[in-house]
Amino acid sequence: MPNVSPGKDFIAGGFGGMCLVSSGHPLDTIKVRLQTQSKSNPLYKGTWDCALQTVKKEGFKGLYKGMAAPLMGVTPMFAVCFLGFGIGKRLQQKTPEEKLTAIQLFNAGMLSGVFTTGIMAPGERIKCLLQVQHAGTGPQLYKGPLDVVKQLYKAGGIASIYKGTFATLLRDVPASGMYFMSYEWIKAALTPAGQEKQLSPLRTVVAGGLAGMANWAVAIAPDVLKSRLQTAPEGKYPNGIRSVFADIMRNEGPSALFRGLSPVMIRAFPANAACFLGYELAIKFMNNIAPDL
Repeated sequence: MPNVSPGKDFIAGGFGGMCLVSSGHPLDTIKVRLQTQSKSNPLYKGTWDCALQTVKKEGFKGLYKGMAAPLMGVTPMFAVCFLGFGIGKRLQQKTPEEKLTAIQLFNAGMLSGVFTTGIMAPGERIKCLLQVQHAGTGPQLYKGPLDVVKQLYKAGGIASIYKGTFATLLRDVPASGMYFMSYEWIKAALTPAGQEKQLSPLRTVVAGGLAGMANWAVAIAPDVLKSRLQTAPEGKYPNGIRSVFADIMRNEGPSALFRGLSPVMIRAFPANAACFLGYELAIKFMNNIAPDL
């Protein structure tokens, strides 16, 4: 990833995030529905069955439920994410051209996860509540993202909107470290000597896609805990994520922590390939029109 100004990191990161959400949201919907379905009375047999049932009952638009919330939040969230990573790198560099070690890249990525949690947590709460609404299987509690915010605020104030913040932090800090470290390492491994500053869409897509998969290998278990907590009725988990974990271990076992892994891994490669390609193209465009900024 090139050394660029914080402003360019911010703008390009936002564009990359928009590319990610647009390409990956349908499989994210499937992931959340699989993660939150009842074990005793499951609605779906697996990833493909969930996709077929959703399209059959709700049309293709059912796969895009809740996308408005992450799409509205993703521009500032990914902008802050890439900004945080850039700041994390610069804090560890003695000179702008200094190459960082894998551990230093991981540390910079973790800082980006801290930066984004304040934006990510409420967006995830809204998205998940909308995604678990099933057309024709019960009352539709929410009309859209704004209605979710209104109802949550009315029921529990700001705290209700930010429910699951610690769980989001637990997921995103280590996962973001793995995300950016993997991207930088894989892209460097694929780049021939002397071509480090040349943009290769193919190398970017491969590195970005694999980095996304590495990110979710770390994130999937805390993501299950987060989704359960954020979609549960008030009072079900009095001790937050600890109560969710205890309930899952007691009633479903460790394998439940990896529920939704198939759709998230299928989604991870194209969505994150699109994200990093969007980021790199935006940086190249801005460098061409404003090289001194």
